[in-house]
Amino acid sequence: MFAADSAASIQPRVAIAARAKPVTVTPANLRLDVNLVLVPVSVTDAKDKPITTLGRDKFRLLEDGVERSITSFSQEEGPVSLGILFDSSGSMKDRIDASITSLREFFLTSIPGDEFFLVQFADEVHRLTDFTPQPDEIFAKLGRVQPKGWTALLDAIALGSHQMRHARNSRRVLLILSDGGDNNSRFSESEIRNMVLESDLRVYAIGLFHRPRLLQQLAEATGGQALVAQRLSELPDIVQKLSAEIRSQYVLGYTSDHTSNDGKYHRVKVELVPSAEPALRVSWRRGYYAPAE
Repeated sequence: MFAADSAASIQPRVAIAARAKPVTVTPANLRLDVNLVLVPVSVTDAKDKPITTLGRDKFRLLEDGVERSITSFSQEEGPVSLGILFDSSGSMKDRIDASITSLREFFLTSIPGDEFFLVQFADEVHRLTDFTPQPDEIFAKLGRVQPKGWTALLDAIALGSHQMRHARNSRRVLLILSDGGDNNSRFSESEIRNMVLESDLRVYAIGLFHRPRLLQQLAEATGGQALVAQRLSELPDIVQKLSAEIRSQYVLGYTSDHTSNDGKYHRVKVELVPSAEPALRVSWRRGYYAPAE
């Protein structure tokens, strides 16, 4: 369950961002303004290296099964609002040091405007920092983490999603590092799945020795990725790959036919045309909730 610390906890089982309001379009997460939709897309090769040289003609986009014309196209890098959800349960005892060291790889690529927060989870969930532009604040808190207890992974995702509402950047990411599935949360999988789908963020996850099923599903649905480190020595390379993907994306824009604010979920699909390079992986946020009246 959540920690008693009022500065770091939220009330469980409360709907968060039940439906997005109309917002001004910005190019990092899928958003809706009237009937214009922007879709962030990542493309990687078989070695998880970002591919940033594709043109507009290499993409095909569909909404609710109907192809839409791509009316705007860009490829850009910008500042990120990143929440780190760090597993400190008892099973992490021999993996804490390697995990903390690997996270330094991500901060080596930070740029002006980046901001970060840290959530630690075991039996309970604690927000150890608010948003900060200083990576040293994150590592100062991580250096005092002591592994013990069970794993409240779902509650950590809930708290991270709640904290992300205070982000200043349009590019918003939860980076989850864990060695196991959930065994101590008050939130259910369905509640967390709905919460994340209704939030304006992307989920990236690093599984130590296995890939939790829910994290894989959340990553795929939000346009992120979940990778597995079979050995601790693989962690730095995996963090580098995720860091590069988080910062390298295309933005496809199209006009939706849904002119009414129906509040419904609309599915989006992005494909590469057959002439594009083979063996490429495409990631995108799989849909959006239209604004409600």
